Order: sequence, then C-alpha cells, then structure tokens
Amino acid sequence: MRTRQLGDSGPEVGAVGLGCMGMSWGYAESQRDDALSVRVLEQALDLGVTHLDTADVYGDGHNEALVGRVLARRRREAVVATKVGLVVDDLGARAMHRDGSPAHVRRAAEASLRRLGTDVIDLYYLHRVDPAVPLEETWGALSELVARGTVRRLGLSEVTIEEIERAHRVHPVSAVQSELSLWTRNPLAEGSDVVRWCADHGAAFVPFAPLGRGFLTGAFDRPDFEEGDFRSTNPRFADAAFAANLRIVAAVRRVAARHAVTPAQVAIAWTLAQGEHVIPVPGTKNPRYLTENATAEALRLTAGDLAELDALPAAVGGRY
Repeated sequence: MRTRQLGDSGPEVGAVGLGCMGMSWGYAESQRDDALSVRVLEQALDLGVTHLDTADVYGDGHNEALVGRVLARRRREAVVATKVGLVVDDLGARAMHRDGSPAHVRRAAEASLRRLGTDVIDLYYLHRVDPAVPLEETWGALSELVARGTVRRLGLSEVTIEEIERAHRVHPVSAVQSELSLWTRNPLAEGSDVVRWCADHGAAFVPFAPLGRGFLTGAFDRPDFEEGDFRSTNPRFADAAFAANLRIVAAVRRVAARHAVTPAQVAIAWTLAQGEHVIPVPGTKNPRYLTENATAEALRLTAGDLAELDALPAAVGGRY
C-alpha cells in the first residue's frame, strides 16, 4: 500500500487507515465478535493498514483493550491513535458527557495506556472540546503528556478553524479528525475549510465515516437496522431522507462501474483525492470489506469523475 505522512513531522502510515469503533459499539452490536475483530486487526497490519484509530469512549474502554490484544504482539507495526474528552454515562444508551479538565486528561491517558498495553500513544486526540473548560487549559494538559513522553503527537476532533488555531498557539496540532465523505462535506466549505487549514499548517486531516456510515457502499436499499444501532435513529437514514439520499449512491455506482470497482472504493478514493495529507479511516469488522477498503488507495479517479462526484447534491437530514 502507498503511504502518507501523518503530519509534516509524523510517521509514514498506510494511505488508508482503520476505524475500530464499530468492533465495539455503534453499529450492529449483536454481531460483535472479538475474536474476529482481532483477526481483522491482524489482517490490517498485514495489508499495510498501519494507522489504527480508537478512543477510550468506544465501548467504554472495550475497543482500546481489543486493539491492545494485537499491539501486544505487533506494536512496532502500528501507529495508534486514541482520544480523550468524552465520558460514558450509560453504555447501553451510548449517553456521554464532555470532560476536558486537566485532571481528567491525565487520568484518562493513564487508563488508555494500560488498556492499549503500551508506554506511548502515537497520536492523542481531544475527542470533543469541553465548553466548560478553556481549550487552552485542556490542550496545555495534553502538551504536558508530550513533554513527559507518554504521547508523541496531538490532534483535535470535530473542531472549528478558530479552535484549531487557539490550540495550535499552545502546542502544534499534528492532525484534525472530522467526518468527511461524499454526503458530509462540511470540512471543505468556504470559510470553514479545515482540510485546507491542515494542508497549510503541516497537519494531517483524518476523515472518519468516509463511507457515510455504510450508506455510500450501496449495501442498503431501505433503512432496516437493529434496535440500538446508531443508524436506526440517525436523520439521514429516516425513510424520506433515505430515499432522497439514494441519488448520491446512484452516482457513486456509475463511477464505480466505469472503473470496475465497488462504490465503497470510489467513496474512499474521493476522500484521498482531497489532498496528500488526507488519511481516511473507514471502519469495518469484516475481512472482505477491509481488503476492499485497503485497495481503494490504488484507484485514481479522473478529473471527470471528481467533477461528477463534487456536483452531487447535499445529503438530506442532519448528521446526528
């Protein structure tokens, strides 16, 4: 697999990473299979998918521990990103609150290190900014972890350019993670172009949900999800919105047919085309889909393909 640099001073990682959240919670939790997920994580490293993305809140620590089972054997092959700043209140309901206090940052980092079974986190994100705590205080506590040597680099998730710049004045921002896909283009919008900010400041941009939470794969022809699946209450998967959003999938399928690839590979290739600093982390717990996602980096969309995809209508329905 081709590699991309995780920020100007960061390590080389596979151009496509792996989002690990769905192995523990969020989607079709009745199908959770830890043994299979461990095999998928091993397969990812075999394929050169070396950027593994997790968080302490995913399954309330379960996902980090799952990743840690693989790191115990293959730590040197992986570049591990995890996150802090969200706290689970009710695991079943996925209810949570924000906590950006320095004390929480320090406690959470120690807990993440234990679960991951490592002495250093390669990339540590502030998962969400806590409005009750000045960002500079939270970021200052995170920078202390870098000085201590337990964290290598810092990132932010789902933030504005103003918030990125406030943090960057305290300590360099190495990566920004936000949702970006053919049906979520907010980070590319004029006036809030976070993708451009990252390119201009030597930071990586890491799109999560580049497959539109599975919608852009074309696997669904109707909204039919088990109770508790995040998508069962997501506005974009509601009946009327779902039907309207199928127009996006139809266009992705047309481009996929021209290249004899899958819609998922087109969706991932589109994110990769947004810049050499862009490193998507599609999630899966399926070995076949992992291979499909990983090989999307070989797809080169033409200028005509990109123009057709860029002209697609906005998705109907809110993100949450």
